[in-house]
Amino acid sequence: MTDNITGEFRRHGRIEVICGSMFSGKTEELIRRLKRAKFAKQQVEIFKPSIDTRYSDVDVVSHDQNTIQSTPIDSSSSILLLAGDNEVIGIDEAQFLDSGLVDVCNQLANRGIRVIIAGLDMDFKGKPFGPMPALCAIADDVTKVHAICVKCGSQAYVSHRLVASDKRVLLGETQEYEPLCRECYQKAENDKS
Repeated sequence: MTDNITGEFRRHGRIEVICGSMFSGKTEELIRRLKRAKFAKQQVEIFKPSIDTRYSDVDVVSHDQNTIQSTPIDSSSSILLLAGDNEVIGIDEAQFLDSGLVDVCNQLANRGIRVIIAGLDMDFKGKPFGPMPALCAIADDVTKVHAICVKCGSQAYVSHRLVASDKRVLLGETQEYEPLCRECYQKAENDKS
């Protein structure tokens, strides 16, 4: 916030994106930033897609079991309806939301709201996932976090699917996915052929 000439405070809106593969700490970083905002006595609201029920139907939960209360939603337009007078909006698993999320985030930021988004940047085939590429393009700040390749210990590139399914959206954990570097991912894909 800044003090303008009349002595009133004006908030500066912004969009922050946290992206990367599974097991890279995206949700952990989202929770960290949101808890800091709450500690600073800012009004915070967190949203997640209602289809993400892996750890909790309501809370955002990291793989390390850190939690923060959230509101499950079915579409990005719900965020505008529920944002209220909050100063900070958090959105987890943004790749599962519709493309309207880009416009929603722009509207919120233009209203002076800090929007923090976490999501997978690529699907299990290494293709850009949902609204994430467009969100990265409009963001004021993009943080790409990396998991460690479970095969060689290098920086992971993608979430490799371990189970046979061509469904783009398949909720899962370590039984269904593993983080792999580019080289190990290529090798795993070639071994399937």
